[in-house]
Amino acid sequence: MPFTFPDEVLEHVLVFVTSHRDRNAVSLVCKAWCKTEGWSRRKVFIGNCYALSPEVLVRRFPNITSVIMKGRPRFADFGFVPANWGAYIFPWIQAMATHYPWLQELRLKRMVVNDASLAKIAQSFSSFRSLSLTSCIGFSTDGLAEITRHCRCLAELELQENDIEFQSGEWLTAFPETYTSLVSLNFSTVHYKEDYVDVLALEHLVARCPLLKKLKLNKEINLEQLQRLLLRAPNLVELGTGSYSQSLTWAELSELQSALDKCKSLRSLSGIWEVVPEFVQTLYPVCPNLITLNLSDVLLPTADFSKLISYCQKLQQLLVQDDVGDKGLKAVAMACKDLRELRVFPAGEEGSVTEEGLVAISKGCPNLRKILYFCKQMTNAAMATFARNCQRMTHFRLCILTPYETDCVTKEPLDEGFRAICRECKDLERLALSGLLTDKTFDYIGQFAKKLETLSVAFAGDSDQGMHYILDGCKKLRKLEIRDCPFGDEALLAGYSKYEAMRSLWMSTCKVTRLGCQFLAEKNPNLNVEIIKDSEGTEQHVEKVYVYRTIAGCRSDALSSVEIYSSGNISI
Repeated sequence: MPFTFPDEVLEHVLVFVTSHRDRNAVSLVCKAWCKTEGWSRRKVFIGNCYALSPEVLVRRFPNITSVIMKGRPRFADFGFVPANWGAYIFPWIQAMATHYPWLQELRLKRMVVNDASLAKIAQSFSSFRSLSLTSCIGFSTDGLAEITRHCRCLAELELQENDIEFQSGEWLTAFPETYTSLVSLNFSTVHYKEDYVDVLALEHLVARCPLLKKLKLNKEINLEQLQRLLLRAPNLVELGTGSYSQSLTWAELSELQSALDKCKSLRSLSGIWEVVPEFVQTLYPVCPNLITLNLSDVLLPTADFSKLISYCQKLQQLLVQDDVGDKGLKAVAMACKDLRELRVFPAGEEGSVTEEGLVAISKGCPNLRKILYFCKQMTNAAMATFARNCQRMTHFRLCILTPYETDCVTKEPLDEGFRAICRECKDLERLALSGLLTDKTFDYIGQFAKKLETLSVAFAGDSDQGMHYILDGCKKLRKLEIRDCPFGDEALLAGYSKYEAMRSLWMSTCKVTRLGCQFLAEKNPNLNVEIIKDSEGTEQHVEKVYVYRTIAGCRSDALSSVEIYSSGNISI
């Protein structure tokens, strides 16, 4: 007779199970465990807001205090998805307001969040502590004012890369005078039409919040104002400096450097805009303790960057523009021996880093786990060297700026380079392909990348067989993103029995037809197959297809330009 835990015992055990995946696995054991796991769950992650409905959420998890939710496909960031495609948060807020009045945390990405939604949050959750909005649209500074004015327990307000309509600057001054609980404030990408930032009110806010650890300022904050803010928040762990370009005397620069020097706990530096090279030296005092340095918004001459990075010997995460060149990356390899993540973004269309920088990083940073590398050229040999030197990689994203680029030395496809990455990096979870690639690359991925979860493909492959290799070999694949590839209906239908185990599939500028989309939906009733129409499509040819698993059925809020195939039915 099988042994069973009493519900009370299992619930106490599950307190120590924090991973979403482990929680999901527990819920599949039996109905009793599913019920207990749902009852004891406090945090829920929803990778696609259309994968379920608000009604399912509140029924399955009655005691939630934290919700993380993603909406539009990632390609929305590049303009491939209409802004009003969907992902509206208001129905979710209404349901949560009724069933989770104790909700404390809401983290949203690529969602439509209007001012009414923010007002509803402010009015409904008396213990609300954390709001994070990333790449969201639909709200204004008036909506933010509702949050800052009424959420008396607010500890975190994270605003990153959102499209915010400017109404007034009052949201930043709306915090009550008695408010002291702020721990994290990020408004680095909230920009004003004019100089509306009430810096004096911001200084008072910072001064009366002794627990403040994270402060990321927008470019409207100048260096004099930054210096005054730092004096009021010496315990900061993360700092976004705002604008770092202004006419200051050397005495004023010395005062700024002194204020930075007093921030002994500072570990992360970001949000630096428009740096004057002469001012870089004021950052030197904080560099030895930095774990994260984000220079993705600023152009720095190679010499100044190399001098700055030489002080950052504890650095684990670096974001930088490619204008630092291979010489700058070699300086990183010399100084940052414990680097775990590197992102190199393009400063222009041609690119300034090459395979030399990649090889240098691999030799100097053996603990590297994640890399995003925009470059102008690459070789198979460089990728093979990188794979041998950095075998603990989990994320490898290579982006050669010109499509279909070959090995710049041998003029061969880059198949063997990606073979080395997939074969040597046993823990690879995320991979982005670039360069001239044949079906061999997809074969290698299917053979060796057994832990792969997310794959992004562009301008690659010979035939539908490439997709067969991926779907047959990568059993743990959860997200597949494909654009500008010669894949048609046969490739699309190759995964009809596998998509239900994945989160989503995106295909654009391929060779998929409406008939193929309809057939896929008919073969699997748990999928929504969306066709996003635009001027490039034809009656039969489909320009953009978004496939995702769902237990909520066909959504009712789609645009007229979106056709949804669900269980053989079309919603227009």
